[in-house]
Amino acid sequence: MSSRYAFLVDTYATEILKVLSVWAMAADGDLDVRPRAGDPRGRSLREHMVHQCQSENGWFVGMFAIAVPGDVLPTEVTRLGFLRHYASTAEQRRQALAAKDDAWWEEPVAFFETKRSRTWIMVRRIAHSAHHRGQQSALLRMLGGSLHSTYGPTADTGGLAKDKAPVVYAYRDVAALLAGEAVGGAKAALPPPVSRPVTERP
Repeated sequence: MSSRYAFLVDTYATEILKVLSVWAMAADGDLDVRPRAGDPRGRSLREHMVHQCQSENGWFVGMFAIAVPGDVLPTEVTRLGFLRHYASTAEQRRQALAAKDDAWWEEPVAFFETKRSRTWIMVRRIAHSAHHRGQQSALLRMLGGSLHSTYGPTADTGGLAKDKAPVVYAYRDVAALLAGEAVGGAKAALPPPVSRPVTERP
């Protein structure tokens, strides 16, 4: 790809792995738990997966004119079903993006009630996914799960950057993630838990 916007495609590729990694950290039995019992306002993990698939499809079709063949949602609405489906559809979108030239990226198109360049929309799309990924990570923490890295260290990889804690990704790439989760999980080992509070205060 010779476009000056290749970095957006590269960033989208890393975001695909990050979305899948957070989904892989969930337990099958936690998919329908809401942040607050009895409160229908908070999305469950399964509903977040549905939203990621529906929302990303809507943006790519409506704003990027990139339509992936097949159904928007997986036939099997299990965690593994969503992992496989999103990995496939997102990779097809990545390949389509990689073929676009600078003029396509810079063209203003409809963005809800206004118009924005596709470069601007892609940055917003990545931020949108990261926003929901943060919600899911918080829910996983409330459910008592252990969190591998998505951007940097976590409490489960040793604390904060100031503690010189390592970054420990669950999987090195999408292929390893799908293969590992298909056999019940093969995530990278986490270090022993730390006893100190995870805080940046002195």
